[in-house]
Amino acid sequence: MTSGIVLLNFGEPSEGRREDVLDYLERIFMANMSIEGETTEEAARKRAQELAKRRAPGLMAEYDDIGGSPLIDHATTQATLLDEELSRRGYDVETYHGMQYTDPFITDAVEAAREDGVDHLIGLPIYPLCGPSTTVQSLDELDEALDEVGWDVPVDGLTGWHKHPAYTRARIDNIRRYLDEHDLSLGNGTRLVFSAHGTPQYYLDEGSRYEQYTEEFCGVVATALDAPDYELGYQNHENRDVEWTEPDVEAVIETVDADRVVVEPVSFMHEQSETLSELDIELREEAEERGLDFHRVPIPYDDERFVGALADLVEPFVAGYDPEYAGLHQCECRDEPGTMCLNAPHEA
Repeated sequence: MTSGIVLLNFGEPSEGRREDVLDYLERIFMANMSIEGETTEEAARKRAQELAKRRAPGLMAEYDDIGGSPLIDHATTQATLLDEELSRRGYDVETYHGMQYTDPFITDAVEAAREDGVDHLIGLPIYPLCGPSTTVQSLDELDEALDEVGWDVPVDGLTGWHKHPAYTRARIDNIRRYLDEHDLSLGNGTRLVFSAHGTPQYYLDEGSRYEQYTEEFCGVVATALDAPDYELGYQNHENRDVEWTEPDVEAVIETVDADRVVVEPVSFMHEQSETLSELDIELREEAEERGLDFHRVPIPYDDERFVGALADLVEPFVAGYDPEYAGLHQCECRDEPGTMCLNAPHEA
């Protein structure tokens, strides 16, 4: 049996062409329209178009500033490295990457897997911290894509995996390596600042544990780095009249008592506009206006331990043994049979 692993990602345009950016933004706003309350599909579509037109010029400028987004290239690299690692372990697999909001879409990945004669699919969201509009929604979209193409194939899904020891170690060592390379030490005027992707308060009120997972992971990493006085801020996209996670990372930079900051983009596993523009350009400018030295830790997207962690996560499904042996249990954030995670409570 050949297993197909679909690495699920958010996606973003590689360049700032207006048509591509508008389509991308409209899909995002439409998919998350529930946060603004009940409405008709026609009204939702009109609202999504309005929001996309409002946000597009700024995002197009960001892509121009950073010379385009490398997200697709990084996602392709991850899929290739995972394929190689699982082949090295002796498994017959095919890997694909599917984006929620840009080409190649999740439906494209599903169609490619069917054409390749895959017998079993595994959905693997490349979101370190499980959230409803990312991790959970991407797996829902995988099921929808299968229905759309009319393909009845066994599917397993993975959600929360930030607790994997190899992943945690990769992030810790990546920060430590950056500190060593730049002759920095935490404390003595140097503050570690975690920057996490924000989420609308609506999702937290509905029961999402994204904020809890973020705080938990940052606490573990900071403890390992002996950095008890770390800060955590969120990159919020306040282009709707809704509440978002607090505090904004900009507010953290405005008030942090330090001489320099080392920013770790804890929610991301690809370099993209939210790291290369929002952090490296916009947040840096705000920090330097305050007289702070600004440092930003790069994303370890191709770290061999990260790839090894992904291989560990899917291995039970590929090999055919009980996922609970590997610490995976039925997910509560996405309570669908066959959806497993490392976050769910379980009996001893």
